[in-house]
Parts: sequence; C-alpha cells; structure tokens
Amino acid sequence: MTETSATPASVNVIHAAALQRWVRALLPAISLTIVVLAIWVLNPRAISYFGFSLMLGLAVPIALATIAQMFVITVNDLDLSIGSYIGFVGCVTATILRNNPLLGIAILLGSVALYAAIGALIHLRNLPSIVVTLGMSFVWQGLAILVLPTPGGKAPDWLLAMMGFKPPFLPFPIIAALIIAAAVHFGLMRTSYGTILRGAGGNPAAVGRAGWSLLRIKATMFGLAGLFGVFSGIALIGTTTSGDANIGNGYTLLSIAGVILGGGEFVGGRVSPIGAVLGAFTLTLAATQLLGFMHIPPDWQVGANGIILIIVLAARALISRKET
Repeated sequence: MTETSATPASVNVIHAAALQRWVRALLPAISLTIVVLAIWVLNPRAISYFGFSLMLGLAVPIALATIAQMFVITVNDLDLSIGSYIGFVGCVTATILRNNPLLGIAILLGSVALYAAIGALIHLRNLPSIVVTLGMSFVWQGLAILVLPTPGGKAPDWLLAMMGFKPPFLPFPIIAALIIAAAVHFGLMRTSYGTILRGAGGNPAAVGRAGWSLLRIKATMFGLAGLFGVFSGIALIGTTTSGDANIGNGYTLLSIAGVILGGGEFVGGRVSPIGAVLGAFTLTLAATQLLGFMHIPPDWQVGANGIILIIVLAARALISRKET
C-alpha cells in the first residue's frame, strides 16, 4: 500500500481557490465598505449615528423589497410587479389600514394570497414569469390609483412611532436590517425546508422525484414575496408618512439589483439573504448619498448606479473565472 500526500503546489492551488471563494462571498460586504469609506472621505460628518439615520431612511423598505425579489429569483423566476405592488400596499396602508384596520389587514392578506396564486398559475401553465408579472404590474398600479387617486393619506400613528424609533448605539435601520437578514437567512439557509425551497431552483426535477410538490413550492415562494412586499410597502409609508400610487415604481429595478449585488444569480437557486440586505444598503447609500456628495446631477445618478452594478458584476465574473 502506498501513501500519497498533497504536493506543495496542489496545496497552494487549494488555498487560492478557497481564498477566491471567500472573496466572492464577501464581495457584498466589500462593496458596502467601499461605499461607506467613500462617503467618509467626502463628508466625514455623515459617518455618525445621526448621519446614518438620515442616509439609511429608505434602506429598510428597499431591503424588504430585495428580499421579496430574492424569493422569486430563488426558483428561477423574476418579478417585474414588485414595485407597483409595493405602491398598492402603500396606498392601502395610508388610507384603509389607517381608517379601518380590520379591512386593511384583510386586503393585504388577500394580496399575499393572490401573489401565491400567481406563482401557482405560472407553474401550472408553464408561463414566463416576466410576462405574467409585467401584466400584474399594471393591475397593481390600477388598484393603487383606485385606492388613492391623488397623493395623500397618512401613515397610522403606530407605524410612525415604529419607523421613528431611535434605539441607543445603532440607528433603527441597521438594527432592522440585522433582524431581517438573520431571520431570512435562518429560514432559507439553515432549515431543512429552506433547503428544499432552494433545491427547487437548483434542481427541480430531483426535488420533484423526492416527492415534494413543485406547485406548492412555487406558490410558497411567491407568497413569501408578496408577504415581504407588504412589509416593504408598510415600512415605506412609515418612512415617507403619506401614500402615492407611484411611490414604489423604482423598487422593481432596485430589488433586482440588490439581489445581484448581494451575490444572487438568476438560475440555480443561488441566493444570499445576508448579501441581499447588504446589496440593498449599498444601493441606498450609493444611489443618493454618495452620488450627491460627489455632486453628480440627479439626471446622471441612475446611470451612475448602473455603472456601480456593472463594476460589481465584472468583479464577480473575474473571481468566478479564476475559481475554475
């Protein structure tokens, strides 16, 4: 019997591959750190409790919208209606939920059920999710206008108190993000059923042969997307204090970009809840704060956000190529 041992060259290759995987996993945190450091260089006073509270005012609803999109992407679909859906939820929150809480809760629960039904329909009829959700975006937009034809309404008092909470040491958006990331990470990445849900995106045939209902999984993931979309819309109204049918229109692209910046991929069930939240925070800080400190005109800020996304994706592609 002969004994074999790894050569120094092979050990170095293994260590290099492991290092590259770690760098790829840490890329969302690295991106956020770079943005924070850039803000600190441009305006050191912004790096404070008060500064982060102001800069991250919209981070919580964007993070929740990103998580909602992540659930859909996990099963290899894409939701183009999440932005208008958040706008609809916001209109309901600023009007019906405030004036008639029981009716408002019933409407929001019904919207979550409808989201799950849309996922079931996509699976049963083998429809392209992009087309179905694009059509639903007009439905949600129309419903939002019916609920609130003109901007107005007001957030419920309990919601204003919750979103205005000022805990010691850390601003509320950071604490909320930690709770969101930890809860979703545990549920999706650390539980047996979470493994099944992700497996439906990675290898649906194998999951189906194992006896799991792909129809139920698809409905569950879309239902979770609808639920977190409700959370996002409620948090958004708690931040802006009033409703508008168009308030969530930009959240569709932001949610997709947040998932991708967080290390998610469009196929294979490869997502990261923690990375998605970090991606949402990166977009929040880069979209307005960093570009504002750099005196970039608002008309150019959307293009600048696209450049940031392309740079991060190029870095991921370079690291992935080295891994192979």
